Amino acid sequence: MNESTFSFGHIWAQGDSVSHGVAIILLLMSLASWSVILVKAWSLVRLRRMSASAKQFWHATSMDAGMAALAPNSAENPFHDLASRSTEAVAHHVTHQDELHGVLNLNDWLTSTMRQSIDDSTGRMQGGLSILASVGATAPFIGLFGTVWGIYHALMGIGAAGQATLDKVAGPVGESLVMTAGGLAVAIPAVLGYNALVRGNKEILARLKHFAHDLHAFLVTGGKVRKNPANIHPLPTRKEAK
Repeated sequence: MNESTFSFGHIWAQGDSVSHGVAIILLLMSLASWSVILVKAWSLVRLRRMSASAKQFWHATSMDAGMAALAPNSAENPFHDLASRSTEAVAHHVTHQDELHGVLNLNDWLTSTMRQSIDDSTGRMQGGLSILASVGATAPFIGLFGTVWGIYHALMGIGAAGQATLDKVAGPVGESLVMTAGGLAVAIPAVLGYNALVRGNKEILARLKHFAHDLHAFLVTGGKVRKNPANIHPLPTRKEAK
């Protein structure tokens, strides 16, 4: 028995259509998950840069200057989309009071528009993550199926030979171990990438919601809201109420 018996080429050559199909599925799943991880990681880096530019919005001397600070990559910038749609909603509400949405006050109309913008941005950021979740959940079981199939081949070899010689079982057992390792090698990066991307998206969404809160206050009241507004007081206790 030489080293080629345990090589990947030999294992592939002695495999059947089922084992080949399992290996191809794992390879495609790995390519899909790594593609999503790399694309979404780069997108997350860009979103963090965009969130940094959102801070410059409040240092602008006018609304036009503030929108210009958000202009780079405006088509993909959730902060620019939020500011643009919010200002358009205010202008539309003021000039179209005779339409059905005129029964809503500006606060409710603007809140609804901002919520739609944030929901759309959330959907774009979460796009593709379902692939990572699916790969992470199913790849180990696909590899396990390949393992069971390889052990089945080993048992068939033993039955045909009438004795459990190493040359009869080494190939199928090696095939089953490779399938197990392949399933784990595909699933682990997908799970880790999914968790990292979800955590990064939550950070961006938190910044987007904070920006929306300040922008809402600016468009409704004309000034940026403070962390502790002076006009908000705690509810009185029962003793104070009496």
